[in-house]
Amino acid sequence: MKQKEFFSSPWGLIMTTLGVAIGTGNIWRFPRIVAQNGGGTFLIIFFVFLFTWSIPIMVVEFSLGRKTRSGIIKSIQELIGPEYGWLGGFIGFCTMMIMFYYSVIMGWCLKYLWFSILGGKPSHDYSIYWQNFLYSGYEPAFFHFLAMAIGTSIVYFGISKGIERANKVFIPSLFIFLIITTLRAITLPGAETGLKFFFIPRWEQLLDHQVWLEAITQSAWSTGAGWGLFLTYSVYMLPKENVLKSSFLTGIGDGIASLLSGMTVIITAFAFLEHHQAMEVMASSSMGLTFIWIPRLFDQMVAGGFFQTIFFLTLCFAAVSSLISMIELVVRVMMDYGLNRKKAVFITGSGGFICGIPSALNINFLKNQDWVWGLGLLLNGFLFTMVVWKFGVSRFRFKITNIPKLKGKNWSWFEFFFLFIIPLEFVFMMGWWFWKAAMIYEPHTWWNPFGINSIGTCLFQWGLVLIILIGINRYYLRKKTIET
Repeated sequence: MKQKEFFSSPWGLIMTTLGVAIGTGNIWRFPRIVAQNGGGTFLIIFFVFLFTWSIPIMVVEFSLGRKTRSGIIKSIQELIGPEYGWLGGFIGFCTMMIMFYYSVIMGWCLKYLWFSILGGKPSHDYSIYWQNFLYSGYEPAFFHFLAMAIGTSIVYFGISKGIERANKVFIPSLFIFLIITTLRAITLPGAETGLKFFFIPRWEQLLDHQVWLEAITQSAWSTGAGWGLFLTYSVYMLPKENVLKSSFLTGIGDGIASLLSGMTVIITAFAFLEHHQAMEVMASSSMGLTFIWIPRLFDQMVAGGFFQTIFFLTLCFAAVSSLISMIELVVRVMMDYGLNRKKAVFITGSGGFICGIPSALNINFLKNQDWVWGLGLLLNGFLFTMVVWKFGVSRFRFKITNIPKLKGKNWSWFEFFFLFIIPLEFVFMMGWWFWKAAMIYEPHTWWNPFGINSIGTCLFQWGLVLIILIGINRYYLRKKTIET
């Protein structure tokens, strides 16, 4: 079938892929992880892994989508054979499961944006206000519905008229808002303490394996590499688009957004709190930092209500730009198998709302899904590496990613990365998170398939999904063989 939809320009493509990369993880997770892992030392390692894990996997995703003009399942089937449909199915399923609870988190952002617009002053302590909202039952579900409604409404209008047009507003606005809040932070009295902590490396921490592993994990999760989202959007790339340039611009843009977010939060915390208090705040969970401490800190700032509104508006823009890419991934798969966009959007939107309700009503269920499928993204990155191996690393380099004007030789790094560097990074990352689960999160029940942060729950849910997907794939292959 001839490709009918394309991005209108390279600018539209970059704005849209930046929408994938820049999400809530940049704004509410990145500052906390930086503060807990050495400040400037962490930044150095974070950018090392941006170039050695995230950007190479982005190159593979962009190349696959542009070559096959198909979604995550069909593109892998076309490249390495129909018997590997389950592999693309797992990547897509993992991202879809994240979509179910990500819209709940976006709903929280919408709630706090509304709260900020109305004045941002709770009648009780901020922690009580957060708890009352979280366990009210109907409110998180309502804002989850609102988030899915906004996301599906944008995707309904297609690539150029819906997704591209929205991201041309969201992403420049997001950067403007981040710059405004960062400038306000660095003009606060005592801001230099936060700046020094954020940017000056502590060289002895380069020998701390935890800092390295946290940095590579943040890079993998922050950029969106391995989700299948860049593959989905690259289906609509213009044929002559440079996949290397797109990958680098997206990765660098994500890094800049992370830096601005980190500066805003960390400098503000150090400006109003003593060093030990600021570190205690940064040690709190992402939810506690964003929805309890950030409003408290803005309360102490001149014109704090205005800047709090800008902060949560930025968070909402980041959330919706990422959510629509997840919705589009599911929609694209359905379109590959015969549904039109309108029906696919309706099924995805209604199904996403229904399947997200458990996360909206039960925070422990959300934490479990975030653990299982967030960690699954690392596995996704390795699955893309397996696709490259199966096709042939050198062959993939020249047949799929090669751009004539680069003459191939400039891509010699590609083979080295996918034969050695990325597999080693995956082993270290996955081993680290499994060790952390067994020793810290669930030391006595790490094997429990129903634990919140256990190894057992990951293996159980991944295994169940893989068995089902492989079974479905084999069934359709046999059916197709019989029909022909």
